Amino acid sequence: MTETARRTQQPSRVVIEGVACALAAGLLWGLVFVVPLMLPDYPPAMLSFGRYLSFGAIALVLARADLRRLQELRRPDWRMAFELALVGNILYYLFLSGAIQLADAPLPTMLIGTLPIVIAIVANFGAEALPWRRLLPSLLVIALGIALVNSHEMALLDQQRSAQDYLLGTLLALAAVFCWTWYPVRNARWLQQRPALASGTWAIAQGLATLPLAATGMAAAGWYFGWQGGFDYPLGPQPGAYVGLMLTLGLCASWLGTLLWNRASRLLPTALTGQLIVFETLAAFAYAFVWRGSLPGTAGLVGIALLVLGVILGVRTFRAG
Repeated sequence: MTETARRTQQPSRVVIEGVACALAAGLLWGLVFVVPLMLPDYPPAMLSFGRYLSFGAIALVLARADLRRLQELRRPDWRMAFELALVGNILYYLFLSGAIQLADAPLPTMLIGTLPIVIAIVANFGAEALPWRRLLPSLLVIALGIALVNSHEMALLDQQRSAQDYLLGTLLALAAVFCWTWYPVRNARWLQQRPALASGTWAIAQGLATLPLAATGMAAAGWYFGWQGGFDYPLGPQPGAYVGLMLTLGLCASWLGTLLWNRASRLLPTALTGQLIVFETLAAFAYAFVWRGSLPGTAGLVGIALLVLGVILGVRTFRAG
């Protein structure tokens, strides 16, 4: 039985499985927000290309076990895999890590935190659109939760950065929002058009498509730093930490997170999976609190509760539909 048929015949079980996959993906993706803070001396290019070079290498190893299904992919599949790899992987994390290092974590996290709303709205113009009166309650609750959580985060902005850094960080964060609005909508629609395409195979294909892009980017970074200086290319001042964290992001946030998100995208309507990116936001805040050794204030806790409530309302809306 195909996953599309299962979604029709067992709606409750399929929704639960899809939400669980989205939750796990969000927990893994939350790691990408804290790593730039753990490696502040590494330029955004080294964080982005290092992460995806690791992802591509891991996919290359895994491809041997999935070679038969990979050989069944057609030219349009590989073209789409390259597009998704470029926009949703390389450019997204390049913009995000640059924004975090320029403006600190709170401001970019606030802007990225709008993704559940933006993606759900964009996705609801598709074939699986729900009446807006049914979709709006969960979106409004999530929006209020995002506002409260980010009011706490924005209060943590330091005054040591220049207005120019904040402006450039904001522009980079908005570029990251654009990339990750396009990626999940396009990825979900492609998977739904190809019900026979396994989630794991598609994750490996995206990793393989990412590998030459990341290798080219890493080589270009080497040329740039060799000419410009300012960074001890290729492993920087903390080689052990850099390699370990890039492998962690490549395996967990990239390969496993992509696999789980592909599964959720196949099982759930895109307007619902868009809202479930809130799990990434919640994970990012949780990891930031752990890294700082602090707890959220009252507004932050209320905001987190509203985010969870918004997810519950969104799931109930689509289960009822």
